[in-house]
Amino acid sequence: MKAARYLLARHAHGDITLKAVAERAGVSPPLVLKYFGNKDALFTRVMDFEADVEAFLDAPLAALGAHMVRHVLTGQAERGADPVLRIVFAPLQGEQGETLRANFRSQVSGRLAERLPGEDAGLRAELAVSMLLGLGVMYGIARGPHVRAATIEDIVARYAPAVQTHLTP
Repeated sequence: MKAARYLLARHAHGDITLKAVAERAGVSPPLVLKYFGNKDALFTRVMDFEADVEAFLDAPLAALGAHMVRHVLTGQAERGADPVLRIVFAPLQGEQGETLRANFRSQVSGRLAERLPGEDAGLRAELAVSMLLGLGVMYGIARGPHVRAATIEDIVARYAPAVQTHLTP
């Protein structure tokens, strides 16, 4: 899964082969087939956010902004990516990009909106998530030198209150 996510973040779905996924994972292509069946089944799982959103949203509402900021930055710092950020690569994916977008809307923004009180919960969820995506892009993709030089806790202290205003206005 990690190898497929890595490749999906850098190449169009149609350009990725099972052989490339297997090589990146350090296994044989038949082993990938054994566990996933085929390329489409593998990428259906890669384009699903359900397993990742549990950790992303795993905090009480009053502390959720800080938790999500920390989660995105820690994922970037420790693993080179946060699984939620793979949505930024949807434009590379052609038809599969719409699957990625739909899954993201329902499994990430939608799940967050379900936790928020108020009529405008959907809008506030999307605004909070968009702030986190922007931070993740600046930290992990654009590699902003000032953001990367700051400690994660300093960024959490500065950025989380703005995210939190959308969660608990």
